[in-house]
Amino acid sequence: MVETMWRTDLALEVRESFPEDHKEIQGVILTKERKEEEKIETTRVEIKDERGERAMGKPRGTYITIESSYLREKDESYQKPIAKALKKYLEELSGGLKGKKTLIAGLGNREVTPDALGPYVVDNLFTTRHLIKEFGEALKEKYEMESLSAIAPGVMAQTGMESSEILKGIIEETKPDLVIVVDALAARSTSRVNATIQLTNTGISPGAGIGNNRKALNEKSLGVKVIALGVPTVVDAATIVEDRMGEALGKKGYSEDEIQRFLGELDYHSMGSLFVTPKTIDEEVKQISYTISEALNACFSNIYNNGSPERA
Repeated sequence: MVETMWRTDLALEVRESFPEDHKEIQGVILTKERKEEEKIETTRVEIKDERGERAMGKPRGTYITIESSYLREKDESYQKPIAKALKKYLEELSGGLKGKKTLIAGLGNREVTPDALGPYVVDNLFTTRHLIKEFGEALKEKYEMESLSAIAPGVMAQTGMESSEILKGIIEETKPDLVIVVDALAARSTSRVNATIQLTNTGISPGAGIGNNRKALNEKSLGVKVIALGVPTVVDAATIVEDRMGEALGKKGYSEDEIQRFLGELDYHSMGSLFVTPKTIDEEVKQISYTISEALNACFSNIYNNGSPERA
């Protein structure tokens, strides 16, 4: 296997990068489930111990990937099953949301569309913390609400602060039991861009997939349980070049060894940190953010389980 410079935030793609894909990796368990009727494939990667951490280059924990090419589509008949699956896995990774005060942090820069997923999700949330504080437990019980607050902290270039610094201050003041971090990710495969949701109970290192690491947001750094939810919106240009060249050479009859030797001679460094996103990114990110927010809203208020309120 040729060692290239491609990057990914998806644990599934890291697991797929091993040459012996059909063999078990010590400390790592992979299971897959496909629902043909709903066109959804779910993959669970569990990193169990230090051996798994070393092999994967990721902290131990559970990584759940929901894949559907219909994630970017507007058709509600496709979006509802995705939102339902997302709600199910959020409740599983959190150990149950009932009775918990939750803070959702929408990371990213809303001025840069491929990085605007987090802020867009926050825009669509039905926050309840202020309502419960104002009207008390009677309202909470009537609508089966849980306390939900949200923030889009922006990026360091806008605020001069790390997201972790901002969130620590909010956590200290509001004392949530759980933080859900929503962010845009980078993928290895073009087919997974805007077609994949990854959830993990290990937290997140913002910008890691594009080589722009910021301080990690996890239980150790924030002092509360953290679930990270992300969608890949970009792919490293080097991976596109490698995939297309390999495919073309294969069709010409070159052997796998010959293809790998040729790809090994490509100058990936000359491409710099170039990332690619679809030309339809504006529309797709808005659609995906709406689907994610609907799943989150359904987790925290029975109003959404009985039918979403009309949006302005």
